[in-house]
Amino acid sequence: MSTFDALREQLLDAAAAFSGDGDAAPSQTLAGILSGMVDDVDRMLREELEIFPVCHHSPASALAMTRRLRDKRPKVVYLELCEDLRPLLDELRNCRLPVALQAFATRLDGFPPGSGPLSVIAPVTEASAEYQAIAYALDTPGVEIVLVDRSVDHVFQWLPRETDGPAGSAPRETGAPRETGSAPQEAGSAEDGHGDEAALHGDAVGVEIGDLRPRFAELEKHLLHHGKVRHWSEWWDQYVEQPLTGADYGTYRQAMALVGSLFRRLRPDADGRLAVDEERERYMWTRIREHLAASGADPADCMYVCGAFHAVSTIAEFGLRSEAPPYEIGPRTGTGWLYGLIPSSHSAIEAQFGLAQGSVSIAAATWAKAVRRGGLTPHRLAGQQDGSGKRAARTTKAAKTGTATATSPAATLPAAEPAADRLSGFLAGPPALDGLDEDELRGWCVDIVRLARRNGYLASTADAIAVFETSILLAGLRGRARPTPYDFADAAVTCIEKDSVPGRRDVRRLCEILLGGDKIGMVGYDALPPLVRDVYDRLEPLGLDLTRRTQQRVLLDLKADPELEPCSDLLWTLRCLLPDGAVRPIMGARRLGERPIQESWDVALGRHQREIIELGYEGVTVEQVLEQRLRRTAWDPQATAGAALAAVEDAILYLGGRRLAGELGARAVELLAAERTVDDAPEVLRRIRRLLTYYRASEPELPAWCEDFVTAGYAHYCTLLPTAFADDDTGVRQVGAMLGFLFTLESLALSLGCDRAQLELAVRQAHPRAPAKVALLWAAQTQLGLLTREELRARCDELLANPLVVPAYPLYVSGFVQALEPVPGLAPFVVEALSKAFARLPDPVLLPWLPKLITTLRRHAPELVPVLVREAGRTFPGALPELDAWTPPWERPAGPARRTRAAPAPSGPVSALLTRHPQACDAMAALLGCAAEWGSAGQDDGEVRALLARHPATTGAVAALLGA
Repeated sequence: MSTFDALREQLLDAAAAFSGDGDAAPSQTLAGILSGMVDDVDRMLREELEIFPVCHHSPASALAMTRRLRDKRPKVVYLELCEDLRPLLDELRNCRLPVALQAFATRLDGFPPGSGPLSVIAPVTEASAEYQAIAYALDTPGVEIVLVDRSVDHVFQWLPRETDGPAGSAPRETGAPRETGSAPQEAGSAEDGHGDEAALHGDAVGVEIGDLRPRFAELEKHLLHHGKVRHWSEWWDQYVEQPLTGADYGTYRQAMALVGSLFRRLRPDADGRLAVDEERERYMWTRIREHLAASGADPADCMYVCGAFHAVSTIAEFGLRSEAPPYEIGPRTGTGWLYGLIPSSHSAIEAQFGLAQGSVSIAAATWAKAVRRGGLTPHRLAGQQDGSGKRAARTTKAAKTGTATATSPAATLPAAEPAADRLSGFLAGPPALDGLDEDELRGWCVDIVRLARRNGYLASTADAIAVFETSILLAGLRGRARPTPYDFADAAVTCIEKDSVPGRRDVRRLCEILLGGDKIGMVGYDALPPLVRDVYDRLEPLGLDLTRRTQQRVLLDLKADPELEPCSDLLWTLRCLLPDGAVRPIMGARRLGERPIQESWDVALGRHQREIIELGYEGVTVEQVLEQRLRRTAWDPQATAGAALAAVEDAILYLGGRRLAGELGARAVELLAAERTVDDAPEVLRRIRRLLTYYRASEPELPAWCEDFVTAGYAHYCTLLPTAFADDDTGVRQVGAMLGFLFTLESLALSLGCDRAQLELAVRQAHPRAPAKVALLWAAQTQLGLLTREELRARCDELLANPLVVPAYPLYVSGFVQALEPVPGLAPFVVEALSKAFARLPDPVLLPWLPKLITTLRRHAPELVPVLVREAGRTFPGALPELDAWTPPWERPAGPARRTRAAPAPSGPVSALLTRHPQACDAMAALLGCAAEWGSAGQDDGEVRALLARHPATTGAVAALLGA
């Protein structure tokens, strides 16, 4: 007879009494489901390899694991975790939990382009069964821990299949590692997070052991409604966690397997993710059999720790005696994975896996309370820091007794006992819950009122009494023998929060702090990548504790302490690589050609340890990482010339030297020549001007790439100028930047061999239709001498005189303002054009016209308006009384032309030669369109001679200087 025959008969009788399944398939009927659940538990118990079902971050699982490890003392522990994360387990002793094991890849081979970087994290907390197994295995001589789950490479290979699920199904909680980048959030869950702590995992894919939650949305809704709870975490704590916390090992094991079987069988029929779960189960059983065959270990000395969902698997490969054909594990891709540890936190775990906010902290508090009450000594890695920063000694009995306890079967393995039915009694009787602990609840109420007053709430002793009574009332309404932390938090919100939140923390957040807070882990120095250790060593002269999560202020007096300059360079490089807030300059700036003498910084590297650790996956030093990123930016398929010039500027500022800047500059020349649009022209103009100014001030000559960039840009923009003027998709700002490049860098371009005729032809070929571009073209023609200032003034007067054109006059003005970039001498004329508009237009036309003028200038030329304002300040009078007598410069009558005296012909052999042979000079004058009169070769200048006679000292000084 089977162990569970009596239980099976009871369940079948209950199914027959309460269900009317009709013609449903046997496996879909209530009787079939209940009988199948019992069969699943029975099959797990009959397996010769002991299977330990767990749930993620469950105190009950951790307590049962601690007790079982002390009783069984297995020699091999098979753990459901990515097999290639095994080397990281030894580094956990250098960290303060919670931390997360991470695999990171940036250079992909075998995955779709652009899908990187890829990141997988597996968080580890002290109140978890997996950590207890890891600590036992690593600190007990002769014990081996083997990770049997698929590799992180297979996680991403299978991820597209795993995310295919039926619409409307419940969040994926398979009782095994869940791979998800953004888990669905519960009501009141960690979606609002705790700031930086909730984002410690970034966008990594999460892997957890024993993630139990119904896949059937209707089932979860039914359980929450009848359990009188708000979210799944509270239901699990109330109806599974608390009853199993004090249960014996046999009861825990059977009950946890029963829950896993329930969620496995009550799933949507179209749930395609079950196939992926079964593939993972085949993978794990294959690895277990391979290890047993290779090591020769006795299955009786082994333990298999997996999620309760996998513990009741129905695949043919289940068990060591399976007769199914061998399962072939697919190859990994060519992607190179990097491994490390990153800090984690309770709120980060909640946000990653869609748990209720505060649920992990409550679980940790439950674990600590159960350990104290039960007198257990949990396993902890030797040398590992706890939350207080103290190092832990070895706490496992096996570690203290040495190798003898690990090698003596009689001492380590109790006699095997047949599995007894523990489920019948557990399911039939009410859970043995603790009664009301008035002292504990009273302490919570007093502390929450004290904490609320510190955060600005007007709380009093009456509120503490109200919270106490309301907690008991809510627990009674929900059918609970004692108030849970969730009841207490609801009561505190009801009695204290009232209308508003006076500070940045609401009452629910204060309850989480009171009940244990958001514990945040830290990766120790010895477990850090070489890059991070190098950063810590190089910043040591600053005297900061870089492991602190608080923000620290540091002042660098580079003039008094020149040895701090390397620290300053490193801080600027970190600011370029890390997100905002990691290092923030308060005083001082890093610009081309400038070196501050004092700097002040806010440093919070401890708060951003994950980001700096991930830098360590890219290189050995931060300088190497920055160089690689600059190269990737410049050689990206979507890179532009402006982006390449920005990379050149960063290379000069943070890395120094000319090699990298020259390579990036040459790449900028290639990108500029290959561009078919001018959208990037404003940024190109701004950056190349700044770089040319820097090189002219600091280098004896311009680098070759700068000369190539100017000549290529001159030819490139001349070629595209007519098209840009006519294209409606090209803005006036871009065309103005093109003209700014051509006019402001014209002298340099001509000295390098460019032809000015190319620019003149481009301007002559331009035929714009937009008013702003027409004004830009007029300004360019004026700069080239193709249009005089008087002709330009006449055209603007015609625009103001035409009523049909007046509404578009602000667009012409915006074009003229944009022309201040290439033609800065046009500023007085723009002031004149605007002044004439305000003077001549009547109010019915001017008042509706003003808003359009303001919005046009703000949109098209915000940085050039100050130039216009300064010019207006020089043109108009500075005081109001002067305005009545003031006449605009453009309305003042022109003064009489002054007669100029013909310059006397200079004397000397050259002038005499030209006078005797005037044909060459006359031909040149005729070619240039000039008229000139020849003077006599011997004409004397009496005034000059008289001046020299009156002041002979000057002539004498010149003669003495020349030695005459």
